[in-house]
Amino acid sequence: MKFKLIIAFVEDSKIEDVMDGAREAGATGATVINNARGEGVDSPVTFFGLSLETQREVALFLVEEHLSRKILERIAEVGEFAESPGSGIAIQIDVEDAVGLEHQVKQLTQLVEDEI
Repeated sequence: MKFKLIIAFVEDSKIEDVMDGAREAGATGATVINNARGEGVDSPVTFFGLSLETQREVALFLVEEHLSRKILERIAEVGEFAESPGSGIAIQIDVEDAVGLEHQVKQLTQLVEDEI
């Protein structure tokens, strides 16, 4: 079984919706890193020297490769990435190897067979 790593940078107010959407699309779990900061094309807005940036969360999803595109698209939809500039981005990268997933392989095998 092959895996992909989806990394989603999401506004903190939308992280729960993104997590729920990813799970509905086939993700079996995630790791969330709190209070990340980022900067896009436009410089952050400041008020008397204080930054008005919204906080970001980074969600890491290790997913089966056949489910990855569906999960990625659902994350973008729920996070409203296309509708709201600066609301977040998500990327996926190939995973060469992974261990510790034996307890999930049985569930993932059935899920992938149902998808294909």
